[in-house]
Amino acid sequence: MEMRRLGRTGRDVGVVGLGAWQLGADWGSVDESDALAVLRAAIEGGVTFIDTADVYGDGRSERLVGQVLKSYDGLTVATKMGRRVDQVPENYTAENFRAWNDRSRQNLGVDTIDLVQLHCPPTPVYSNDAVFDALDAMVDEGRIAAYGVSVETCAEALTAIARPNVATVQIILNAFRLKPLDEVLPAAREAGVGIIARVPLASGLLSGKYDEHTTFGPDDHRTYNRHGEAFDVGETFSGVPFETGLEAVRRLMPWLPAGTTMAQFALRWILDQPGVSVVIPGARNPQQVAGNVSAADLDPLTPDRLDAVRQTYDELIRPEIHDRW
Repeated sequence: MEMRRLGRTGRDVGVVGLGAWQLGADWGSVDESDALAVLRAAIEGGVTFIDTADVYGDGRSERLVGQVLKSYDGLTVATKMGRRVDQVPENYTAENFRAWNDRSRQNLGVDTIDLVQLHCPPTPVYSNDAVFDALDAMVDEGRIAAYGVSVETCAEALTAIARPNVATVQIILNAFRLKPLDEVLPAAREAGVGIIARVPLASGLLSGKYDEHTTFGPDDHRTYNRHGEAFDVGETFSGVPFETGLEAVRRLMPWLPAGTTMAQFALRWILDQPGVSVVIPGARNPQQVAGNVSAADLDPLTPDRLDAVRQTYDELIRPEIHDRW
């Protein structure tokens, strides 16, 4: 698999990683044996970057990742912290950081975590010098090797990129979320900050497998967070109304190269954007892992296919969400 530098971490990672949210919670149930099978299939398929968080299944995702870490070398594991408390800036303290970090290190079974990211904190946190002083101290103490941020908005990303020791920015980037291309990716390239592209398939909309009759279980955020009832609605279908997303996918289907799935096309589009370090699709079984990983082997998309994505976005998606995030 193609390797790229992960921003200021100094590490190189495979361009297709694995997002491990679905192995913890909020995507329907995944039993432990299936979750471990996904992790092993990803690593054995060439994935070297795994992204998790302390709140995914209240630590379940981290613990599962920690199990497989014992058997493989050469992996970079990122986790996130901050969503275990009420989302007010006052809770983003050095004391809380250390407590959350202790728990994550125990879950993962490591002394030093490769990358810890603030997990979409309240906007004022990005401008708080004390927050980043505390993170710098944790690097100095050997608790973490590097730190980054996961953001909801492009404005938050730009504020974080200006911080001298922020290694990475994780942001929603997909064929339904083009706004980061305007300023965030160029600023990150200029600063040497890595870009981790999350929600790459728009919660499965860009898999091309859904239609107007598709339903999801009650424990799936695609049921209970469609209007932002539980967390930022942008994390569910990228904030795009379900029916609009279906129409956009139908417009894109004729542009797929022969033998390519919609999901692979969507992942390849992300990899073709200058400045992207790694994309982190989730998977619920080894077959999905294999399909995602194979996107790294596809040829870059031709200009007419890139134009088709832009035109579809401008006509259908932009009026719905562009100015929101």
